[in-house]
Amino acid sequence: MSTDSETWAIDARGLTKTFGTVAAVRGVTLQVPSGTIFAFLGPNGSGKSTTVKLLTGLLAPTAGEARVTGCVVSVEDLELRREIGILPEDDALFPDLTIWEHLELCGRLYGLGRQETVARAIQLLRHLDLEQGRTTLVEKASFGMRKKCALAMALLHNPRVLFLDEPFEGIDPGSSRNIKDLLLALAERGMTVFLTSHILEIVERLAERFALIVKGKVVCCRTVSDLARDGTTLEQLYLGYAGRPDVGNLDWLGHR
Repeated sequence: MSTDSETWAIDARGLTKTFGTVAAVRGVTLQVPSGTIFAFLGPNGSGKSTTVKLLTGLLAPTAGEARVTGCVVSVEDLELRREIGILPEDDALFPDLTIWEHLELCGRLYGLGRQETVARAIQLLRHLDLEQGRTTLVEKASFGMRKKCALAMALLHNPRVLFLDEPFEGIDPGSSRNIKDLLLALAERGMTVFLTSHILEIVERLAERFALIVKGKVVCCRTVSDLARDGTTLEQLYLGYAGRPDVGNLDWLGHR
């Protein structure tokens, strides 16, 4: 396997992030080829969202380095923003703007002409079943509508690498199917997709590769085809590394 960072769409080496005495991410190293759907999995609080912020320049690492499309990621690198799309863990939207106004603003920020912005926005909203709700103020929009608005904004400028933090959370089945089909098509066209998700069944059908992070450390990095060859499921592998919460005696439930 080549170690040339430019052979990878995403190349992280020893990424570490501490907040005071707490190490949220500890020496994360991973490589993601171009045109791949890569899933980054782990329990709540394991460091997934912090890693996404490090890979996208929203946070500066305490140690280590990340490259995206061959360029070193830094908080100050505005050019990187033109190469990537981000669906953050919180939607980062403005409550007093409509969904359509968000896309118009996004188009201007990325230097798209008005005609191009309108054409792309209409297509994205239609694909995400959001066209009828485009005049809705974000403060009055449902969680799913806000999520889809943020996804449309992440796609509007046609990024080379797409980072999605829980893209299927709160999404209805029809839109979820459309998003899965879109991501598969984008990967076939060469876009790299890096996503986090707690929905293992979707990951198993969608991603080609995955990594599992537990307590800030990557403990497993494999291909989905490895699982089928080994006769195991992603859920079995996940629980083997991450475990599951202890459960108490709930015998009182169901008895009246």
